Amino acid sequence: MPGPGPNTVQFVGIAYGILCVLIGAFLWKTGRFTKPVKYILLLVTILLGFAIFSPMLPHNFQQLLLRADGFVGFALMGAAVGMTLFFLLTFLFGRHFCGYLCPIGGVQELAYTVPAPKVTLPWKAVLPVMRGLVFILILIAGLGFSISILSFFGIQEFFRLIFSLGFLVFLAVIIISIFIYRPFCRLICPLGAIFQIVATPARWKIRRTDACIECKKCEKACPTSEAGRDDRKGECYLCRRCIDVCPVKDALRYGGR
Repeated sequence: MPGPGPNTVQFVGIAYGILCVLIGAFLWKTGRFTKPVKYILLLVTILLGFAIFSPMLPHNFQQLLLRADGFVGFALMGAAVGMTLFFLLTFLFGRHFCGYLCPIGGVQELAYTVPAPKVTLPWKAVLPVMRGLVFILILIAGLGFSISILSFFGIQEFFRLIFSLGFLVFLAVIIISIFIYRPFCRLICPLGAIFQIVATPARWKIRRTDACIECKKCEKACPTSEAGRDDRKGECYLCRRCIDVCPVKDALRYGGR
């Protein structure tokens, strides 16, 4: 648990995240971000989540709401600084943090690779509205009534291997993630709502080039329906599925305009 003073583990976690975002962006830009790199990053992130990086940033965001009218402390102030830095990095380079460096997203990403029928959430334009409403509910519950909605999902219990009702709830989320891509990230996570906003105008993202033959294989492979030519990539988790199925070299490239 974070103590009342500066937390070394937290500083290490923030430094790890920043370094990995920069390295990830470099590997993407130079075409070296491969499937093995993707799974190595996911496994390392998940293992670190179980080992030391708990609680996670979404939980810290919730705690900031609960203590908005009182003393926050070094640990939560550090989390606030970390969030701000990751928002800035997302604006510059896209959702590397959500895609590979958040243990909560990592376990859902791996769960989705399990062979099973996949369900694509319909009404793409409605999903951000639904998550926005959940975000407002989390704000009202935390600021107005000191209720931690995220605590019901058992994130801390799961990554600390504490068997409880919350542990079972998050385990259920992971099971759902086998069939539906990242349900917690896309519908519940309050930081996910903010990351989507700052990722939409990201300077670097996956873009189509003139080599594209409009076969639409990328659009069919994308689990968030963000691979269309005019899609703004706010919900792109850099999962590589579009690039993996693209039949034309360099038709999809990561970078600026």
